[in-house]
Amino acid sequence: MKPPVFLLALCLFAGAVSQSFAQTSATKEPAVLNHIAVYVTDLTKSTAFYEKLLHLQQIQEPFKDGKHIWFTLGAAGQMHLILGAKQTTVHDKNEHLCFSVSSIPDFIQLLDQEKIDYANWPGTAKEPTIRVDGVKQIYFQDPDGHWLEVNDEVKHRK
Repeated sequence: MKPPVFLLALCLFAGAVSQSFAQTSATKEPAVLNHIAVYVTDLTKSTAFYEKLLHLQQIQEPFKDGKHIWFTLGAAGQMHLILGAKQTTVHDKNEHLCFSVSSIPDFIQLLDQEKIDYANWPGTAKEPTIRVDGVKQIYFQDPDGHWLEVNDEVKHRK
């Protein structure tokens, strides 16, 4: 007994849709962060800032022109400092980089040691913001005025 033409057509259509969906799903992988570029006025000063405060590790950079420093951010990618920014740039706090540490009090102690001002989101000096999920966060600026957030979200992931 031959199967009805309708059933054969339905099977072929289902197979084609299934194959098409599999191909479409494979091409819709999310993009992965590769690097963040931060334009700076003083490469030496900014390098020291990020190494000392955030303990970022330098990695090889291909240009070797004295205008670039690259740091690893682990699985998150890299951060590139690029020399050439003009001193007059004003940065908005809404545009910031965020790093997580295991202890906000220990990090605050380092900021105090280095005489770096910090505040919570509304701007109250020397006070962390405590988010609704219990994460503590503080905000401060790098030597070029780029805003940074440091929080203890990594502690809350466990």
